[in-house]
Amino acid sequence: MKSSELKNQNYWYAIYTKPRAEKKVHQRMLDHGIDAFLPLVKTVRQWSDRKKTVHVPLISSYVFVNMPEQDLNKTLPIHGTVNVLKHLGKPAKVRDIEIENLKILSGTSDNIEFENCKRLIEGDIVQVEKGPFTGLIATCEKKYGNHRVVVKIDSLQSCVVVNVPLSYLRKIENKILV
Repeated sequence: MKSSELKNQNYWYAIYTKPRAEKKVHQRMLDHGIDAFLPLVKTVRQWSDRKKTVHVPLISSYVFVNMPEQDLNKTLPIHGTVNVLKHLGKPAKVRDIEIENLKILSGTSDNIEFENCKRLIEGDIVQVEKGPFTGLIATCEKKYGNHRVVVKIDSLQSCVVVNVPLSYLRKIENKILV
């Protein structure tokens, strides 16, 4: 590929938003013709008089966009957008497999929790073969008798942890999450 073709190639990037503005920013980006993705999960919220099922962002204050790097400046004027997530001074690219994993996670109603990767011990790379997370490729972690799948999102330096029965998992040999 020529360098001009590489410049125009689309990649996924994380856009940092104002707190609790993810849904509005996502809709505004779609209205501007930007290919955007906001992973949402269902959760039950308790108020004093009722319980309600609501959709909340899987990762607070982030919306993902798929576009060439030189077009990222088009996202900044959108109301509610703060900045582009950067790594070493350049916009951080989010890998396709990470976006696919987020899409799988956002398509489920099961409980998931957000956790910092630095506290976790890496294990085998697995693929989920049954249940709502079918197709998910992640790192398996066993803690206190629970079988967990840890979905690493390295570009955000964070993880999503889900409980998955061991019988739903298949070990993938010599596979690296790239």
